[in-house]
Amino acid sequence: MKLFPAIDLYKGCAVRLLKGDYDQMTVYSDNPAEFAAQFEAKGAENLHLVDLEGAKLGTTPNLETIRRIVSETNLYTELGGGIRSLQTIETYRNIGVDRLILGTAAITEPGFVEAAIREFGRDAIAVGVDIRGGLVAIKGWTETTDVTCGEFCRKMEDIGVKTIICTDISRDGAMKGTNRQLYAGLSGQFQLDIMASGGVSALDDVRALADMNLYGAILGKALYTGAIDLAEAAKIVKGAEKK
Repeated sequence: MKLFPAIDLYKGCAVRLLKGDYDQMTVYSDNPAEFAAQFEAKGAENLHLVDLEGAKLGTTPNLETIRRIVSETNLYTELGGGIRSLQTIETYRNIGVDRLILGTAAITEPGFVEAAIREFGRDAIAVGVDIRGGLVAIKGWTETTDVTCGEFCRKMEDIGVKTIICTDISRDGAMKGTNRQLYAGLSGQFQLDIMASGGVSALDDVRALADMNLYGAILGKALYTGAIDLAEAAKIVKGAEKK
């Protein structure tokens, strides 16, 4: 299992939201590139970025901040938030982002995911499945659709998506543990690379997800508060791989 420390971007700063609520935002750094370099220094190999402004607006307001992060580290970088056109994907690919995460557009723009995979390849495209009450949420979690998690994942698998990043919004930033039942169910049901996101709050969560042999797990607030030590989490993952 791969570990992806997370940095959420808002107005050029590294922030965290509680359960996707923009009114419950904590600013952790006004220099996200330096923040990313600190993760790398602690042994991180991957990085998960979210442009929170882009997620709501469908634009690229933090492009220069992302460019700095990519150019100043050697991390494998994936990015989500407001990616709703092939041109936007190309813009981010041109500055060195390795994988782009499609969310809202996967619901609102029929054919967009397929076109992105054709243009950039399966390895360069992931799809974010953000879940609230079992239903897919879009537009920076500000709207909830009537599409279930299972229906959406099945459709994505059928059209050739390789990687799914599934977030349980109710757990995100709440430090109450990740939804292990959700990820175990998805892992058993679909032939997808599944990444767990939201509520990974302790090393026990990391251990449980690694034992499921998931593709990856995103670490957010728990890293920021010190509840999870990145080096210790990496040791757990390596131990699970040896079993």
